Amino acid sequence: MSVIIEPVEVNAEYPEHIANWRPLVSWLLVIPQLLVATILMWLFGVLSFIAFFTVLFTKKLPRGMFDPMVMTLRYSWRTNTYAMFMREGYPPFDFTSASAADDPSLPADPAHLGIEYPEELNRWLPLVKWFLAIPHYIALFFLGLAGFFVWIFSAFAVLFTGKYPQGAFNYMVGLHRWAVRVQAYVGFMRDEYPPFSLD
Repeated sequence: MSVIIEPVEVNAEYPEHIANWRPLVSWLLVIPQLLVATILMWLFGVLSFIAFFTVLFTKKLPRGMFDPMVMTLRYSWRTNTYAMFMREGYPPFDFTSASAADDPSLPADPAHLGIEYPEELNRWLPLVKWFLAIPHYIALFFLGLAGFFVWIFSAFAVLFTGKYPQGAFNYMVGLHRWAVRVQAYVGFMRDEYPPFSLD
């Protein structure tokens, strides 16, 4: 699956086969990646806090902050695709700070995430973005709840057939795409209001 919604891109290549044993042990194999991803998401929170003030006072998010923020989201996405059996290969421990999904410095990977760097941001939006995003949080809560059941269904499908159902795969990619758009918005990385869409 490869759908690009500018300026935020979240894609994943559909795997033709997933090892049947993966649903039984992925939870164990992904623990090191989850620990790293958790630490990086704390970093994302700290950088978002600093971004609030830099955007408020300068209308800009320094590139030196923006690229690491994208890296944390990319790392989390790669980890999640493995934890949810959406890829065959183990995700790399890669910390390349690049904002574009197709940056040549990034290692080849079936999970792609990129966010276009904004040259200027609205000075006053940081004061209200948290409030404007509330409808998205409500929608994502229910979509995430449905995603849990899709994940359980997919685990059994992989266990017995070695294939991830295409519709379930598309739903899980779309769910994460929506969530990343909201994270980019409330993290002061983009000013465009995220669409209510999985596409």
